[in-house]
Amino acid sequence: MSKNEMVSRVENDRVLVLEREFEAPRDLVFRMFKEAEHLKRWWGPKGWEVPVCNIDFRPGGVWHYCMKCVDQNQGQFYGMESWGKGVYQEIVEPEMISYNDYFSDAEGNINESLPATLTTIEFIDLGSKTKLVNRSEYASAEALKTVMDMGMMQGITETWNRLGDLLESLK
Repeated sequence: MSKNEMVSRVENDRVLVLEREFEAPRDLVFRMFKEAEHLKRWWGPKGWEVPVCNIDFRPGGVWHYCMKCVDQNQGQFYGMESWGKGVYQEIVEPEMISYNDYFSDAEGNINESLPATLTTIEFIDLGSKTKLVNRSEYASAEALKTVMDMGMMQGITETWNRLGDLLESLK
């Protein structure tokens, strides 16, 4: 696996597995997912910002956020907001985070018409590097196809590139 390369595979038609190595120690990479001030700097695709990011980082706690497109070159997406809500299921610091991920509105009401995901992120210690393994489990193959058709692979690739850039700048 070369630097910045993400590997993806689908298991059982409804589980998307993404893997990538980052040039940073595990504790630091974990902190990027735990603390709002860090997430605001890298979460979301290129050209999007996170003006709202509230985190209650504990099992049962909620992560509620807004991504907003600030890149005029993205045409119809410019100015658009996308709200999300995560409900933490399990946290084993600094090894693993598991949460239910939903599309929501500004008040945190879940959008039932869009697919929910059970996301589990493993942080594997490789010394000076960290391997992230992200498993996103959908209710059905159709739900996975829906998010893939929405451009999720490009979005997560750009998001993880932004994380990689931030980790580089923090060295």
